[in-house]
This record gives sequence, structure tokens and C-alpha cells, in this order.
Amino acid sequence: MKNVDDLIESAAELAARGLSKGEIADELNVSRETASWLVERSGATTEPTDQSTQATQPAGGPQDIHVDWSAIGRDSKRMGAIAEAMADMLAKHGEDVDLTIGIEKAGGPMATLIARELETDLGTYTPAKHQWEEGDIEDLGGTFSRNFAGIRNRECYIVDDTITSGTSMRETIEAIRAEGGEPLACVVLADKQGLEELEGVPVYSLLQVISVGKEE
Repeated sequence: MKNVDDLIESAAELAARGLSKGEIADELNVSRETASWLVERSGATTEPTDQSTQATQPAGGPQDIHVDWSAIGRDSKRMGAIAEAMADMLAKHGEDVDLTIGIEKAGGPMATLIARELETDLGTYTPAKHQWEEGDIEDLGGTFSRNFAGIRNRECYIVDDTITSGTSMRETIEAIRAEGGEPLACVVLADKQGLEELEGVPVYSLLQVISVGKEE
């Protein structure tokens, strides 16, 4: 993807396949607000615009950064090398951690490779944003997959591909704690916020993406 028109076209295709705006945000590595704007620009929805969202967006669209890491994701060898680097960043927290949680969707494959590197069990969490269309996301809830390892009061790592606003990562941390677990560290491929910690949990990233612009 090279420009906004490409993103708008991709948003339209995903919306036509029935994905929610939250899932579209996940697929395109953008914020929920940006996903909503892209879908509306594409004309793929007839739903009324959320006025609270619209009010926070500048006339030219939301301020966001798109991260396209498909050159890594489409090649298992490259993914393995990236996972090895991400696992190395987590390893400093000791050898007692035996669970790695991947945030679905993209965090799942990464967490699988990282769990293999660190020799831990594997779990996955689907955040509330996957159900999100418009309105208050606080009314929704995420879920841990029963097909993978459970928390069972264990220490764990959290893995995702990108941090855009930090909402999904924060939600995952809180969900793990609600299950009696203790997240010791988070790791992502790219962090748009430049976070060092979130909810008291260290955050590591291979890339920190910072937008530098002139204020009007």
C-alpha cells in the first residue's frame, strides 16, 4: 500500500467481506477512528457516522501512521528472524515465565514463534475491537481462546504486531490480571506511541514510529 487511496480501497474490500470496523483497523494497522474514516470515504457503509468520532477528526482525516509489514508477514523465514529478535528482548525477564499471549489476529502467529523461541506455552486473546462498529467500545468484551493455554495464575508475556493507541494492549493486560495472571512484559514489532510501559508493564518494540509535523 503506497497511499491513502490504496487504504480506502482495501477498507472497502474488507467491509464488503463483512469485517467490522474494529477488524478492519486490525487488518490495516490503523486506529479505530482511522478505519471508520477509511470505510466512510470508500462509500462501503450506509451507517450514520458516530458524531463523537467525527468531531475529533480534522477535516483532512484522522492523524495516524500506517505500518505495512507484509514483506515480513508473507515469508516464514523473515517472520522467524523477527520473532527471534522480539524473543530476545523478552528473555531478560528470566526463565520462570512459561506462557506467551498473542493478541489476535496478527499477534497470534508472532506469539507462536516467540513461544517456540522461549519454550513457553501459548495463549491468544481476541480484543473487544474486533466486534466494534460505532459507539462505546467499553460495552464490549474480549475473550481468551479455549483452544490454547489458559492463564491459570501464571506470569506471562504479551505479543502484538503494532501499538496504535494502546487500547488493545491495555485491555489485554487488564484481562490477564482479571484471570489472576501477571503480565511481565509486552513486545511489538512497531510502536506508534513510543511507550516505555503501559499499566506498569514494560513495553518493548523493534521499531518506534514517530510522526513529526509542523503545528499550524
